[in-house]
Amino acid sequence: MCDPYLLDVLGLKDSYLEADFKKAILKEIELFLLEFGCALAFVARQKRIIVDGRDIVLDLLMYSRTLRRLIAIELKLGEFKAQYKSQMELYLKWLNRYERKPGEEQQVRIILCAAANGQIIEMLEMDKTGIAVAEYFSHFPPKHAF
Repeated sequence: MCDPYLLDVLGLKDSYLEADFKKAILKEIELFLLEFGCALAFVARQKRIIVDGRDIVLDLLMYSRTLRRLIAIELKLGEFKAQYKSQMELYLKWLNRYERKPGEEQQVRIILCAAANGQIIEMLEMDKTGIAVAEYFSHFPPKHAF
């Protein structure tokens, strides 16, 4: 499990929708990428993936020129759920088949959620899958949260 992220810069109030969270993240990502210049590239938001005739959507797809790899990010409200692992694995299989170019490294995989359940993450052996699960805080958490 990754260290939590403090996302108070997003300016989200106590109650917000997942769409508001994604919109605020995208605004900050744009500013972040502009600050870094050409090392990171924004590839897609709501990347449309079609599997068995069904539309599936990956929240964010970026590319690191330095690392020579795609960065797949799935944004979730609430706590981490076991099904997020298989969802991300499906995205990665699709990206490997249709998006990954020769010479590129394996994708960076991040599931960003409001609460990362350590025991579930440990039992799913997320560290062996290469999928990072990270928490975020939309405002500064109380001291006992650490």
